[in-house]
Amino acid sequence: MTQTAKALLVDDRRENLMALEAILQGLPVQSVAVESGEAALKQLLVDDFAVILLDAQMPDMDGFETATHIKRRERTRHVPIIFLTAADKDAQLALRGYAVGAVDYLTKPFDPWVLRAKVSVFVELWVKTRQLAAQSDLVRERDLQWRHLTDAVDEATTLLRTDDDPATRERAADLLEQARWGNTR
Repeated sequence: MTQTAKALLVDDRRENLMALEAILQGLPVQSVAVESGEAALKQLLVDDFAVILLDAQMPDMDGFETATHIKRRERTRHVPIIFLTAADKDAQLALRGYAVGAVDYLTKPFDPWVLRAKVSVFVELWVKTRQLAAQSDLVRERDLQWRHLTDAVDEATTLLRTDDDPATRERAADLLEQARWGNTR
């Protein structure tokens, strides 16, 4: 089962959220829009995200404080954050964004195609990470099966070499038969 990548969109202005959703339209990502830092933190408790597009300047909890909370949580600390802001006069804001863990900082108005490209990269990385995790799980499962099979063959070999009793030989044959069909232990 393949899970769809999600992008968390955080902005206190509904029209900005609608614009972001329109920009991401057609990408292989599901947009989840929230209107506050608090709502973003709650959403991060129930969903996994490939990327977070976060408005830097919001009332109550601003984007910087929200990002700080996101990066403190084990579950979310590796989710890439792209700050979006209308404030382009102060270079210190961008530095502050990077300091709290952002991977990028875009000022409005920004080129929507650039944002799409950036989101696409993070979605692709998220998908590849999920694929690698699934392959790793499969390798661990196969390794365990291999160890069980090897143990069964070793035990059967030991029985065959150390005891001539027909019951022991039958037990060794049973072990090998079980190993053959994957029913060890």
